[in-house]
Amino acid sequence: MKNAIILTFAFLITATTLTAGGPWTQEKGIGYFKFSQWWINFDSHYTDSGKIDPNVTTGIYNTFVYGEYGITDRLTGIVNAAVFSRNVTNNLVSGTTSEIITPGEALNGFGDTDLGIKYRLTKKESRIAVAASLYLGIPTGQTGQGAQGNLQTGDGEFNQYLRLDAGTSFKLAEKINSYVSVYGGVNNRTRGFSEELRYGAEVGAGLLDGRLWLIGRLDGTESFKNGETAAGNVGTSIFANNTEYTSFGGEAALYVKRGFGVSVSFASAFRGEVIAAAPSYSAGVFWDLGR
Repeated sequence: MKNAIILTFAFLITATTLTAGGPWTQEKGIGYFKFSQWWINFDSHYTDSGKIDPNVTTGIYNTFVYGEYGITDRLTGIVNAAVFSRNVTNNLVSGTTSEIITPGEALNGFGDTDLGIKYRLTKKESRIAVAASLYLGIPTGQTGQGAQGNLQTGDGEFNQYLRLDAGTSFKLAEKINSYVSVYGGVNNRTRGFSEELRYGAEVGAGLLDGRLWLIGRLDGTESFKNGETAAGNVGTSIFANNTEYTSFGGEAALYVKRGFGVSVSFASAFRGEVIAAAPSYSAGVFWDLGR
């Protein structure tokens, strides 16, 4: 169980999508766009004490459209939308009689949407880049569906996430462009969900003359646990309240042609509370107007 892998859907930009940013904003009129598929299948979850309990096998498959666009050289607009989401639960079968106790179900629809703006606080030539961001989580997904009321494509709450990023770029062996960045922020949630402290770090290196980027990430969420216990689906959902985790992951992005590329990523964790425990992956194609 030490290698159990988790990923929270609560804020997708942080861990599931290769962004063009960190503390770096897009230049005016320049953008970065990505179309990706993210999925998770889990038959166990972390409890509120950090232990792992079994649950009926559940799968969630989300198709995302992500974009960053430079409104000015300092101000970047961001959108991340789950344009299609599928939530599936398998049959619950008796271990003694092999009879179906609860039949499986599926829900298809639009998922949640994140809208954001990022403002660069430092000058472009500064050695250390710093940027402040505000993200709004729009509850465009569905909740409380299915016979058991446990099928959903979103968390059903409107949240506001204020974040600060800092980072710097450098060269390895005088040939490899690299960078490192850190972030921290507070996520204010509604409808009985607890507020959250979010933090993380990222390091990346461009190989093959910058055509192949390898990225490592560390992300975490700590709940203030100041909301209602009943908010969200506790235990067996990635949309539950009071979720906490510390995860590490990686991504590889390859520029196939000028500006166009493909990427794959994963996220894993060594600690979690009230969140799904299972492998999660993402794959997509992107268009970088800055290349």
